[in-house]
Amino acid sequence: MSAKDLFHAAVKQALLKEEWIITADPLIIKIEGVKFEIDLAAEKILGAEKAGRKIAVEIKSFLNSSAITDFHVALGQFLNYQLALQMKEPDRTLYLAVPFDTFQTFFQELFVQEAVKFYQLKLVVYDPIKEEVIEWRE
Repeated sequence: MSAKDLFHAAVKQALLKEEWIITADPLIIKIEGVKFEIDLAAEKILGAEKAGRKIAVEIKSFLNSSAITDFHVALGQFLNYQLALQMKEPDRTLYLAVPFDTFQTFFQELFVQEAVKFYQLKLVVYDPIKEEVIEWRE
């Protein structure tokens, strides 16, 4: 199993542990001739008579030798997916899932912190070994 597949399964399991219902794997969004595939879509029912919370999660492993290159790709995808969701499913919130070790190191760099703020990235920090969500960052 590739690392991407392993991390995909780990994040999916982490969401299930937090009682999210996976509604798409992947979530496909089509806008005319452009097709986007966001890794996961999930919902959580907040109460018997309340509307649920809907999310989409793009999972990243940050396993390449250059974390900034991985970040460029992740940021580009996030921004495009965010626009696509705004056009087709505006009630769904997009998150970028990043491994805990990457969050504790690379995501503490000043430039990355400023980029997260500037582009309003929402993060799910996960532990790929324990298959758990460590933190939701809004």
